[in-house]
Amino acid sequence: MYCRRIALLFGFFVANIALAHPPAFKNDPQRPVGNISRDLGITQDAFVTCFNNVNPTPDGARPEARERVQSNKKVLLSCLKRFDSEITNDSLDAVMDRYRPDGRGREAQEPMH
Repeated sequence: MYCRRIALLFGFFVANIALAHPPAFKNDPQRPVGNISRDLGITQDAFVTCFNNVNPTPDGARPEARERVQSNKKVLLSCLKRFDSEITNDSLDAVMDRYRPDGRGREAQEPMH
């Protein structure tokens, strides 16, 4: 009986930790993934899968070069199109601009140089 109580307490403890700290994504987009995926018409898993191939700037900083922006956009858009072929560059921009960190719009993606 004592072992059973310990096992139940341990299970409860592990479940609480798992719920309090959801798994981090490889390249955490630092945006509301559920809202973005809903607005794009795809699943959260699809968005996370595609975003894992993106190489974002650290801490949401502005990118240093236009090539990085274009490369990331190409990777993300081509992957998203596999889940919904109607996603366009413009529709992706509109959704992502809506959820940029700190409320910044498209200027957040303008390179510093």
